Amino acid sequence: MSEFQDEYSESVEVEFRKLEGALLNDAVNLLAPSEPICLPATATVHEAITKMLASRRAAVVIVDGDGRLIGIFTERDVLTRVVGQSRDVQGTMLAEVMTRDPEALSPRDRICFAVNRMNNAGYRTVPLVDAERRPIGIVTVSDVVKWLAEIFPEAVLNLRPGDEIKHPLQVDAG
Repeated sequence: MSEFQDEYSESVEVEFRKLEGALLNDAVNLLAPSEPICLPATATVHEAITKMLASRRAAVVIVDGDGRLIGIFTERDVLTRVVGQSRDVQGTMLAEVMTRDPEALSPRDRICFAVNRMNNAGYRTVPLVDAERRPIGIVTVSDVVKWLAEIFPEAVLNLRPGDEIKHPLQVDAG
């Protein structure tokens, strides 16, 4: 193994430790979540889709009269609960097709918790709420990927497909 490979492997190890620390310590608000699009449950699917398309967003959140989160309506809901069931987008209210009482994140939650919930529950979009459960943002898988791309080491991003990260201290010298 060359001196360059040893230095490269050591720098990769350091970068992975930095990434692990960021995952465990950074809060969700560092993901730069987008502003939520809030609609009442009486809004139509057509209104929601129009707003989602205009803002290039994956979801709208549904709020009650006090502005508290009561539901979420996502791209997946459009496919499974509207198109998949041949519903009329003009006449169907969000109350009929939204996901009620969705799990939400706090700005203080750790990114590792958000990633865990998104992975285990299959969420791609999660509302971010304040202490009163009022929507203050939307966290998406894309937000997590962008965050990773910003902090992930250049050395690892440049690995060729099939390359393995070397662990110089674990290599048998014999």
